[in-house]
Amino acid sequence: MTITNDSLMARRQAAVAGGVGQIHPIFTARAENATVWDVEGREFIDFAGGIAVLNTGHLHPKVKAAVAAQLDNFSHTCFMVLGYESYIQVCEKLNQLVPGDFAKKTALFTSGSEAVENAVKVARAYTKRAGVIAFTSGYHGRTIAALALTGKVAPYSKGMGLMSANVFRAEFPCELHGVSDDDAIASIERIFKNDAEPSDIAAIILEPVQGEGGFYAASPAFMQRLRALCDREGIMLIADEVQTGAGRTGTFFAMEQMGVSADITTFAKSIAGGFPLSGITGRAQVMDAVGPGGLGGTYGGSPLACAAALAVIEVFEEEKLLERANAIGERIKSALNVMQVEHTQIADVRGLGAMIAIELMEDGKPAPHYCAQVLSDARDRGLILLSCGTYGNVLRILVPLTAPEAQIDAGLGILKNCFDAVLKS
Repeated sequence: MTITNDSLMARRQAAVAGGVGQIHPIFTARAENATVWDVEGREFIDFAGGIAVLNTGHLHPKVKAAVAAQLDNFSHTCFMVLGYESYIQVCEKLNQLVPGDFAKKTALFTSGSEAVENAVKVARAYTKRAGVIAFTSGYHGRTIAALALTGKVAPYSKGMGLMSANVFRAEFPCELHGVSDDDAIASIERIFKNDAEPSDIAAIILEPVQGEGGFYAASPAFMQRLRALCDREGIMLIADEVQTGAGRTGTFFAMEQMGVSADITTFAKSIAGGFPLSGITGRAQVMDAVGPGGLGGTYGGSPLACAAALAVIEVFEEEKLLERANAIGERIKSALNVMQVEHTQIADVRGLGAMIAIELMEDGKPAPHYCAQVLSDARDRGLILLSCGTYGNVLRILVPLTAPEAQIDAGLGILKNCFDAVLKS
C-alpha cells in the first residue's frame, strides 16, 4: 500500500487524540536545513522551523555529529543518579550567555512548560510568596500551572475548567491595539490595589517578544519600568525566552536589547537544534532557594540534548548566526514593506532580528480569514508558514538562520504571490 498524506491523516484521526492539533495536513519523510520533503516526495521551504526550534536548521551537520558521538557512549543515566560533564558544560555556557551582571546558576529540563513551571517554583521558594502576574495574550505552555499563566483560553484550556489560582493578569503593551506602556503599568498597579498586595506576588513573568500572542515586542522603556517596579516591591522578574532565545531576535537572548536583566530566564526550543532541552538560569542565590531534589526530572538535561546544545552554541559562534539573524530580518522586512504598500490589508510588519510578523487587518479589524487563506495557498505553492495572535490574524516567519539567501528570497516570492492571489488590491 502506498503511503500518502491522506492515508496517514486517516490513520492519525483513528489513532491520535483529537486534542493534538496539526496545522498542515503534511507528513514529513526527511528534512535538511530549511527544506522539508513529505512522504509523497514533494519539497517545501520551511518558514516555520518547528515553531522556532530550528534556528540552526534541520539536521545541522555539527549537531548531528555531536549527537551521534554521544550515542556511541551512552544515551541516558538521569543526571540526578549519575552525572555527566555535558550537563555541567551546558549550565556553564548558559550562565555566560544569559544577560545579567551577577553570579548565575542553571537547571535543565525537557520542555518549555517545565522550564516555566520551575521558574515559578524557584521564585516562590525565594520570596516565600505565592502570587504571579502574567500578561494578556502571553503564552507559557500547556501543562496545568503554565496554562494558568497563558493568556488565551481557546484552544489551550477550553473546556478544562478554571486553572490554578494565585495568577493575576496585566495588560501587555501593544500600540497597534491601543495599549500603551502607561496602560500596562497601570494595570499592574490595579492588581496591587484590587487583587493582591505586592508582598503577595512572587514573580512577574512575560515574554520580551510575545510568541503565540502575535510577536509584539515590549519596549526597552517598558521593561526598565517593570524592572524598577519589581526591585521596589521585592518581586522576581521572569523573562520567558523559550521562543525568543537561542538567537532568534538577533541577540542570543532578547533581554540583551532591553537594557535590564531578569532574575530568572527560561529557555528551550532552538537551544538544542531540535532535541528536547529546556532550562532556567537565574541569580545564584535565587536558584539555590530550592533544596536538593526540588528541581529536576528523569529526562531533564538528556545527554543527547546536551551534546546537541553545545554544538548549537558552537555553530552560532562559527557561522556568526546572530549577525545573520539581523541580516535575514532586514531582508525579510524590506521585502514585506514593499508588499505592504501594494496591499492595505497588511496592517503591520514587525520583528526583532529574524522573528518576523505580518498582521492582517481589514477596515481596522483583525482579518483571520485572510491569514488562513494565505497559509493554505502558501502550502499549495510549497511554503510552510505559521499563524499566531489573539485573533489568529498574524503570520509569523521563523525561517532557519542557516537558510541560503536564494531560498529565503524564493519563499518571499511565494508569499508575494499568495498575497496577490488572496488579498484585495
